[in-house]
Amino acid sequence: MRHNVKGRKLGRTTEHRKALFRNQLASLVESGRIRTTLSKAKELRPIAEKIVTKGKRGTVDARRQVRRWLSQRELVKKLFDEVAPRFQERNGGYLRILKLGPRSGDGAEMALLEFVDFQVVGTDKKGAAKAEKAGRGRGKAEVEEQPEGEAKAPAKKAKPGARSAKPAGKPAPKAKAKAPSKPTAAPKKRSTPRKAGSE
Repeated sequence: MRHNVKGRKLGRTTEHRKALFRNQLASLVESGRIRTTLSKAKELRPIAEKIVTKGKRGTVDARRQVRRWLSQRELVKKLFDEVAPRFQERNGGYLRILKLGPRSGDGAEMALLEFVDFQVVGTDKKGAAKAEKAGRGRGKAEVEEQPEGEAKAPAKKAKPGARSAKPAGKPAPKAKAKAPSKPTAAPKKRSTPRKAGSE
């Protein structure tokens, strides 16, 4: 029994698990929100919150400690210059987990891990909830809106037997008479009968 052993193994070795968390942390700092399984989100949140706390310190030593988890210099700079200053007045609790329900493939519980001040781009707080429900993790086709004056008129159906209107000017060229084509040969009959079930 695993008494007093905290943390989930997530079916991975230690190195694999740490690499997974590094990748997820990079995506979280870059975009402000990630979609993952609930158990991974619960394991990642404490690590991410400790990193944000180090970002609030802003010292050289803190940057070196954060570099253990974030290998890209641009993301470390973003954490210290943009993300951490937003939480200067907050003592912990920088991230939240929103449950999304089971995944359609294997039934795994899915969740969103995001910063508490995260907003969908171009929406207010009320619009963010609607946008979240509309595009919950699945790619949705964006509908292009046309200006009101430029709406396309539906194509008119031509009446049978009616000629299409051609611009006045040069008369249409006369069609040349074609030579009679050679008659096509009839298809050959099979000499051997087909086997049952071959079609």
